[in-house]
Amino acid sequence: MADQDGRAPRKAALDLLQGVTAEGRLLPELMAAGALSALPPEDRARAQRLAIETLRAIDRADRLLKPYLQRNPPLIVRNVLRLGVVEIVGGAAPHGVVNAMVGIVGQGKRTAQFKGLVNAVLRKVAADPAAWDKLPAPRLPGWLRQPLVAAWGRPAVETMEAVQAVAPPLDLTPKADPQAVAAAVGGIVLPTGSVRLASAGQVTALPGYDSGDWWVQDAAAALPVRLLAPKSGEKVLDLCAAPGGKTMQMAAAEASVTAIDLSEARMARVSANLARTGLTAEVIVADAMAFDRGGFDAVLLDAPCSATGTMRRHPDLPVAKDGSEFGALIAQQEVMIDHALSLLRPGGRLVFCTCSLLPDEGEVQIDEALARHPGLTVDRAALDVPGVDPAWRTEEGGLRLRPDYWADQGGMDGFYMACLTTPA
Repeated sequence: MADQDGRAPRKAALDLLQGVTAEGRLLPELMAAGALSALPPEDRARAQRLAIETLRAIDRADRLLKPYLQRNPPLIVRNVLRLGVVEIVGGAAPHGVVNAMVGIVGQGKRTAQFKGLVNAVLRKVAADPAAWDKLPAPRLPGWLRQPLVAAWGRPAVETMEAVQAVAPPLDLTPKADPQAVAAAVGGIVLPTGSVRLASAGQVTALPGYDSGDWWVQDAAAALPVRLLAPKSGEKVLDLCAAPGGKTMQMAAAEASVTAIDLSEARMARVSANLARTGLTAEVIVADAMAFDRGGFDAVLLDAPCSATGTMRRHPDLPVAKDGSEFGALIAQQEVMIDHALSLLRPGGRLVFCTCSLLPDEGEVQIDEALARHPGLTVDRAALDVPGVDPAWRTEEGGLRLRPDYWADQGGMDGFYMACLTTPA
C-alpha cells in the first residue's frame, strides 16, 4: 500500500520514540535490532532525524503542549503530539503534519478515540508558532540535573542545556595536517587541532573520507590520546577500544598499538576504519578484564561509564535512563583502573578517561586510585597540550571538559581524563 501523507517515516519515528520513552532502550540498540529496516534509506534517515529532534526537544514540546491538555493522554498519544509539535515548529507544512498524525492515531484500536484531540491540539500549536521561541531551553530530567547542578552550579548546567538543545557540529580528527583537512572539507581548525564543520551532510561524501585523511571524533574525545602522547615504537594498549578513534590516533603516532574490545561488531568497524585510513593495529575481540599480557609502555582506558557527557549527540540517554545503573559502572571503573595499571611496565603511564559529567566517574576515581596505589602519581605536565584552557585543569591533576565550554562554537562533549604514572 502506498504511503499516505508521508506516514511511514513518521510512524517509524514514533516507534523509536516509544522504544526510548516506554521501554528505556537507547536508539543504537533499537537501530541494531532493525527498528527501521523495513524503510527505504531516505525514509529511514528521515525517521531517525525526526526521533532525534523530538528527543532533543522533548521537555520543550511538553511545555508547549501543557496548556492544551486537561489531562495527560496515553504515552503513545503524547509521543504523537510531541512529534507533531517538533515537525510544525521546525517548518513542516502544518496541514500535512496534522493529517499524518491524526492518521497514525486513527490506525490503533486503543488510540483512535484520540483523533479529535490530536487534530485540535496540533492545529492550536500551528496557529501560534511564536510560542515555541518564547520557551526556555529543554531542561534535563531531575535525576540528572540535580547532581550536575551540585557539581558545576546552575549557570553552567543551564548553558549545557542550551548547547544540548541544538544539533551539534561535526568534528574530525586529521591523520596528519589539520589545515589541509579543514580547507578540503570547508571547516575550521579548533585550538586543540580537531577540525569542526557546522554542517556536514553525508559524512562519507566529504573530501578525504575515501582516502582516509581523517575520522569522525568529537574534539573532547581526541584529547585523551594527546595527554598520553604516544611515541613512535612504543607499546601502547587501548582497552575498550571501539569505536576506534583513539586507536587510530595512537597508530598515526606510529606507536605499536593493541586494541581490545568485547564487541565483535564494533571491532569490525575499528578494523574497517584502520584499513580506510591506512593505519595498523593489533585488533583483539576479548574481555578487557581477561587480558593479561603486560609490559606496555602506556595504556589508555576509556572506561564504560554513564555517557552523560555525550547527551548533545545522544539525546535519548537522559530520557531512557534514570541513573540506577551508575553505581555499578563506578565500581567497574575502579576495578578496571587497577587491572590497567597491572599491564604497565615500571614507570609506564595510564590515561584514564570517561565521557561523563559526574565527578564520581572522574575526579573521585583518580583520588581513590592514588589512595589505593602507593607510589602512583598524576602527571600534571601531560596536561600541557596545545589549545587546552588552564581553567579546565582540576585540583587532583586531571582535565575536566564540559558541553558549556566553547558554547559559542557548538560546545564539546563532557569528558574527564588524567594521566597516571607508575613507580619506576
